[in-house]
Amino acid sequence: MRVAPCLLPLWLAACGAPLPEDAADDVPFDAPSDASPDLPPPHDLGVPVDRAPPPDVPDVPDVPDVPTLADVPDVPDVPSIADVRDVPSVPDTPMVPPGPVLYPSAARHSPITAELVTRLRAISARGPSLSRDVFSKVGDSITVSTSFMACFASVSGVDLGGREHLRPTLDLYRSGSVGGTDPYRRVSLAATVGWSAGAALSGSPSPLSRELDAARPRAATVMFGTNDIQSRDIFRYGANLLDITDQAIARGVIPILSTVPPRDDNADADLWVPRYNAVVLGVAQSRGVPLVDFHGALLPLASHGLAGDHLHPNTYLSSAGYRACALTPEGLRFGYNNRNLLTLEALHRVAEVTLRGRSAPDADAPRLRGSGSHADPFVIPSLPFADARNTATGGARVFHRYPCRATADESGAEFLYRYTVARPTPIRAMVITRGATDVDLHLLDRTATAEGCVARDDRVLVTTLAPGTWTFSLDTFVSAGTARAGEYLLVVVPD
Repeated sequence: MRVAPCLLPLWLAACGAPLPEDAADDVPFDAPSDASPDLPPPHDLGVPVDRAPPPDVPDVPDVPDVPTLADVPDVPDVPSIADVRDVPSVPDTPMVPPGPVLYPSAARHSPITAELVTRLRAISARGPSLSRDVFSKVGDSITVSTSFMACFASVSGVDLGGREHLRPTLDLYRSGSVGGTDPYRRVSLAATVGWSAGAALSGSPSPLSRELDAARPRAATVMFGTNDIQSRDIFRYGANLLDITDQAIARGVIPILSTVPPRDDNADADLWVPRYNAVVLGVAQSRGVPLVDFHGALLPLASHGLAGDHLHPNTYLSSAGYRACALTPEGLRFGYNNRNLLTLEALHRVAEVTLRGRSAPDADAPRLRGSGSHADPFVIPSLPFADARNTATGGARVFHRYPCRATADESGAEFLYRYTVARPTPIRAMVITRGATDVDLHLLDRTATAEGCVARDDRVLVTTLAPGTWTFSLDTFVSAGTARAGEYLLVVVPD
C-alpha cells in the first residue's frame, strides 16, 4: 500500500490550508462585571472573571464600520530548507529535509529560523499596502488596560533598561498614526472588557474585521483565554483562535500570539491554564507565526506578577507614579512591565526580518521527527506537545476499524504519533477540528496496531500511561461513505 504522509507543517507545501463559535465574561479591575454578548449559538457557559477597566482608559468616539477587505490569494507555498550538512562517503544520496519546527514551551519567544523568515515575509506580501508603522491590539481587559503598551508613546515614561537595540522599533511605532493617535495609545475595536476569543469574531463585520480594516496594521498582538477558561470549552476556544489567526494572515497581518497569565483567583481555573496555553502554542506553531510566553515570564515573580484580584497583571509603581514601560530590574518584577517588554521584543523581531531585511535571529530550532506513517510515526519528544495535520491532503489508509470502537468506520486517512514514557505518566490528549472535519483519537499499545487499541474518543483522552511505548492514531471518521477529512490540531499535555 502506498503511504502519502504529510511531512511539513500546514503552512508549508500541501499539508493543508487554513480551515474554513462564545464570549464568556471578562472581569474589570474593581467592579462587578457586566454581561458580555453571547455568541451564536446563544448560551452562557461561564461566570464573569474580569473586572472593569482602569479609569485611565480614554473614551474615544465610535469608529464607523469599514467594509472588510476582499479575500486575498493564498500564501504561496514555502519550501522547506534542506539539511546542508555533507553526507560522507555516500555520493548521490539525497538529503533528508529537517522536520517542521517545534515551538519550545519554555522559551519566552518562539524561534524565527530561516524558513520562518520566509513564512513571515510571505504573509507580509499579502498586504503590501498595509501600514508598516502600525500594529493592532486584539484581546480582553488585559489588553484594554492603558498599562499595556500605551506608555511607550511617552519619551519620558520609557526606560529600556539598556536594550537600545529595541529603540528603532520603539520609534517606528511612535511615528505611526491611526485615527489621530499612535498605535501604542489607540483604543482597539477588537479589544474589550468581558471578551473571550469568539467575541472578536461575532457579527458582520466582526470586531476583528473592523479593527483590521480601520487600522490596516502590519502586525497584531493577540491574547485570549483568561475568560474562555470559564466555559472549559477548549475545543471551541481552539477553533476560534485558529479563525482569528487565519483571518489576520489572510489580510497580510502577522499575528503575535501570547500565552495567558495564571488564574490565581480560582484553583480549578488555574488547572486549565496550561492546557489553554498549549493550544495557543499549537495554533502559533501550526501557522508559523510568533508566540510570546507571558505565562512563563510571570511564574517566577512575586504573586505571579498579578494585582490584588489575583487575575490581572500588576504594574510597577515608582515615586513618579505607575511606570509600566520601565524595563529595568525593578520594573520587571511586575506583570505589565513584562508583557510590554515581551511584546516590544516580538514586534522588533518581526520588523527586523520583514521590514529591515535582516537574517533569521535563530539558526535552528527543535524539529519534529518522523513522517507520521505506520513505518515512521511522528515522535512526541516531551509534553506539552502540539501538531497540526490535514487528512484531506496526507496520511495513510491502513487502519479501518478499531476493536475499542468496532462500530465506527475509520477508513479515512490517519497519522500516527509515538510517545515513550519511563514512568507512569498522566496525560490529556485533545484533538481540535473545525467545520465538518471529524478526526478521532485512538490510543494504541506497544503493538501499534488497530487490534492494540486501548482507548478511543472523538475529542479527548485522559489516562495514565504505564511505562513503555504508546502510539496515538489520529484517524478520519467516515460517515455514509464520506470521509470527514480535514485539518486537526493535536495537543497533548501532562494531566
